Amino acid sequence: QVQPVESGGGLVQTGGSLRLSCVASGPDDRAYTMAWFRQSPGKEREFLAALHWDGGMAYNEDSVNGRFTISRDNAKNTVYLQMNSLKPEDTALYYCAVSFLYLPRQHYRYPFWGQGTQVTVSS
Repeated sequence: QVQPVESGGGLVQTGGSLRLSCVASGPDDRAYTMAWFRQSPGKEREFLAALHWDGGMAYNEDSVNGRFTISRDNAKNTVYLQMNSLKPEDTALYYCAVSFLYLPRQHYRYPFWGQGTQVTVSS
């Protein structure tokens, strides 16, 4: 059983940066994926990036044009989403999620979700 908790959101201006953090409590077995999604009002939940602990393989969604990068800190059991060159269109509630599958991109393949952290980018 895994409980992810994300943090690091806030209000930034266009062109600014934020780094989101997600800590997952659960088993020591790291055969799972941690991923970042976001959702704006009236929009479908959007996949951003995923990282699998075993081997450190990761995938960053091309839809954000390389501005977002997922990384990890093994000692802290934490994954990060570094977001640069933020735009107003990036305004959303950002979620961290955990799956026992290998780097899935579909939100329905993630059974464990955090509460979300709000990112607001002003124009």
